[in-house]
Amino acid sequence: MEVTTKIFGKVTIADDKIITFPGGIVGFPEMTKFALMHDIDNAGSGLGYLVSLDEPNFAMPVVNPLIVKKDYNPVVEDDLLSGLGEFTSDNTIVLVTITVPHEIEKMTVNLMAPFIINADSLKGAQIILDGDYQIKFPIYEILKAAKEAAGEENK
Repeated sequence: MEVTTKIFGKVTIADDKIITFPGGIVGFPEMTKFALMHDIDNAGSGLGYLVSLDEPNFAMPVVNPLIVKKDYNPVVEDDLLSGLGEFTSDNTIVLVTITVPHEIEKMTVNLMAPFIINADSLKGAQIILDGDYQIKFPIYEILKAAKEAAGEENK
């Protein structure tokens, strides 16, 4: 499938890279097909974009929550993931959305509404969690410290 995206321009997405969210995502139930894309300049950072293939100008920055919160381990009811295939530790991808305001120091992630994706079936769901997870978990200082630590290791 060939699409023209706002962030990446014209790209070709192989059928085996299309992630389907059968129920859509929160606020956008009509968007069901996405691709996970990474900026080549930030490869290895864990940061990526879920780009809608239904509306290619729509992309959400996402990150593996373990990069910013090492103890993130939400409990998800099995029935919320039914129809997405069998989940294992090897095929489960968890992503959270990043909000980047004008003041970058106020960057946050939404730990309350993760995307849970089965890498084998390429099906996923956005889940609203019960519990004490923050909708606006601050991450600027965490990412800054990680970047500085990585720079020290490469010296």
